[in-house]
Parts: sequence; structure tokens; C-alpha cells
Amino acid sequence: MTSRRVRPVIAALVALSITGMLGACAREAPTVSTRPPSVAPSSPEPSITPTATPTPPGFDKAALSIDDPNSIWVVADKLRPLNPLTFVPPDLIETPVQHLNPPTLRAEAANAIVTMFAAAKAEGAGGMQLQSAYRSYTVQVKVYNGYVASAGKAGADSQSARPGFSEHQSGLAADISAVPLTCALAACFGQTPQGIWLAANAYRFGFVLRYPADKTAVTGYIYEPWHFRYVGVALATEMKRSGVTTLEEFFGLPAAPTYAP
Repeated sequence: MTSRRVRPVIAALVALSITGMLGACAREAPTVSTRPPSVAPSSPEPSITPTATPTPPGFDKAALSIDDPNSIWVVADKLRPLNPLTFVPPDLIETPVQHLNPPTLRAEAANAIVTMFAAAKAEGAGGMQLQSAYRSYTVQVKVYNGYVASAGKAGADSQSARPGFSEHQSGLAADISAVPLTCALAACFGQTPQGIWLAANAYRFGFVLRYPADKTAVTGYIYEPWHFRYVGVALATEMKRSGVTTLEEFFGLPAAPTYAP
């Protein structure tokens, strides 16, 4: 939730409660065969009224809860806080991959990250690392308040989830950056070999790009090509097959561009 998003203030925010950021390194140069997603500013205005997609034979949208924070399908957005707000996942582990901040994730997501990073490197996308993973309620309070102090409440709400509303607090969200570090927590990450590969292949490992470029009116967040959410291979594959790019639209939930009054 997350995440909390990119701006010049990110180093100061992370320093409040997370280990310091590394400086930018030289850009990676490996190439991959997949094509980058379009992020042209002229893209059509996204719909703000998500509707449920048809359920194909063999896929059960009710198989897992989207309300229980222990479920890998839980949907957290500006209208759907975690319940309880101070939820702590019961199976957090340290993910054994290169990282800049504590690489804590729920066990299933952590195992998937390890496999995905190895596949990316083997398939020519280059090295990757965890930029940010699990954030406790307390840490998210500090991160969000830092954005408010620097960008105001409206600015903070477009970039960082309020405490209790953050996907990072679920232990299922990962901010990913390139190795060497380049375009970290920035839209240009989507044009790096790592970002291109992730957009095309993350579903194979159970991850979805949670905040697409053309869905701000649905998700409530700006384009974050570095923020991937673990939902399991079955759901990620079905979303890829159906072409539905947000959890809100897939499950027929209301768009969440802003918080409830």
C-alpha cells in the first residue's frame, strides 16, 4: 500500500524508519524481446466504474476471500482498509534476495520473488532487487506523514497509502528496482529491461502490476511500474488471460480514486 511513492522526498521518508537508499548507479544495458507497455499521456481516460468480468469455466472468483487480510486475494484500496487497521501478517519471513530495505514478505510471496528474480536474470532481463516490501502500520504512519509534510494531504494521497490502507502492510506487495540501481521508484523503471520483463512476465509467478498507467481513476494511485502485488499464479494468470488489469475491475468492486469522507 505499497507504497509511498516516488518523489524527491523518498530518501527522507525512508530514512524515518527504513534503511537508507542507495545512490543511483549506471543504467543496465541488457535487452529483452518483450515490448514495453504504452504510457503515452494521450491514452484514453480510464473508466471509473469497474464492472465484474465474466467467470470462465474452471475459475472460481469466490475461491478465496477478498476481505480477509490473511487471504492472498485481499483487496486493499482507498475504500477498503485492512481489517483490523493494525493487521500484522502471521507468516512474515526475510526474502533471500538482494535488497535495499528489509526484505520481509509473507512466505508464499517471498518464495515467488526468489523464483521470479532468478527467471528474469536467466531470461536476459538483468538483475533485480527488493526496494521495499512489508511495512508495519507504525512504519506506514511515518511514511505517509512524511509525504503530507512535503506535498500536502492531497499530494500524499496520490502517492502513499494512509496507514491501514496500504498493500505493503499486507505483506504481499513488493517494490522492485534494477541492479545496478536505475530509475528506482520512478515511472522510467517501466522502460528498463527489468520493468519491461516484469510487465510481461510477472503473472507467471503470481504477481500483478497493481497500479497501471491508465487506471489511476480506478486504483487512486499514479502509475507505479515498480509496484507488484502477489495474488497467486491462478488469479494472476486469469487476469492476464482476460485483459483485466486491476483487482477492482476483476472483482467488480467500486473504483477507489479517493478516500471516503
